[in-house]
Amino acid sequence: MNEFEKQYQELQTFLKFEDFLILTKRIIDLTLDTEDLNQYKKTNAFLNWLDQNETNIEAKKEKYHAILTDLHASLVHKPIAEKIVLVTTSKLQKNYGTSSFGLGPIELELHQGEILGLVGENGNGKTTLLRTLCGELYPTAGSVNYNFKYEDNYDLRTKLVYIPQRTDTWYGSMFENLQFTASSYGYQPEENEVLVELIIARLGLRKFRNHSWKSLSSGYKMRFELARMLLRKPKILLIDEPLANLDILAQQTVLEDFRTIAKSPFRPIGIILSSQQLYEVEKTSDQVIFLKNGKQKNLHEKNNLENEPQSEAALVIEFESDWSQSQLGDVFSKLNMVSLQFNGGTYIVNFPESISIYNFMQLVIEHNIPLKYFRNISNSTRRFFVS
Repeated sequence: MNEFEKQYQELQTFLKFEDFLILTKRIIDLTLDTEDLNQYKKTNAFLNWLDQNETNIEAKKEKYHAILTDLHASLVHKPIAEKIVLVTTSKLQKNYGTSSFGLGPIELELHQGEILGLVGENGNGKTTLLRTLCGELYPTAGSVNYNFKYEDNYDLRTKLVYIPQRTDTWYGSMFENLQFTASSYGYQPEENEVLVELIIARLGLRKFRNHSWKSLSSGYKMRFELARMLLRKPKILLIDEPLANLDILAQQTVLEDFRTIAKSPFRPIGIILSSQQLYEVEKTSDQVIFLKNGKQKNLHEKNNLENEPQSEAALVIEFESDWSQSQLGDVFSKLNMVSLQFNGGTYIVNFPESISIYNFMQLVIEHNIPLKYFRNISNSTRRFFVS
């Protein structure tokens, strides 16, 4: 079963459990995959019908089933895209004259359909890396290699889209702005409006189409910026702090949108995003790079940060408790604890490779240790944030 058939089966499950919101988004994704104007029109008509029949569940299920069947017939014989390497860097460095800060060396590789998360404290090089990858900054040393065809630097920047944390102001209605963008990138008049309608529906923007920029929250501004970039059919999206100023539900929704857009079976793209929302990014990303003082740290590489202490720890638990560090240390020593740190209101405890999460939980239960929260961060870059 290929990727498309797996996704199609997943959509049937969404329909079975009446998960209409995510089902609608996926239907729009499949519609865009067809690259067929007639299918665009059918799906827009379906979306308009939904607006008028929100509470008619049985009729909705029939309509969903019919359009899914139609989309399956349109796509079942379409070739699945090969997941090629989009960009690589080799010993990439960026320095700023006499400044003590320097980025790199950075080694990364991004394939189509992948999301790469950049994490690290502020001022450690995330934005510098994104701007270097998109060509706004020139490397001091090393190289950035793009593995797709482009005619010139203008064409490259069309396929390589960078969305900064602070974007420029739009003037006029949002819908008119997106129509102008579509026309600028070669869409013919007959497909311009229906395509823009699909894109704004995909990103939950239908009721904001006629709003002005100033009337939108920062989260919706970011969504409109993403809509404009998707009209360019990019190979790579570089996004700086897309989750800033979003509540937790909006963060999860946006990240799910990124994941689905990146992993289209027919139009996969690569996404590199930076964020302070560590756990949310890790759940979505295929790979994560941690930056500290401009230096790259990969999760399973040991001791490639300056001044990082040697450690035999393999199980790392973050938790909160009312017990003192001394009380906890006395108990955890029974599991050959490597270290116990108090960091930002939480404890970080390290155990050797022979200890499992189940051993930890059993000890907590046996000694009635009061835990308000705990998380296994052994496979999380959160462990690198601990001083």
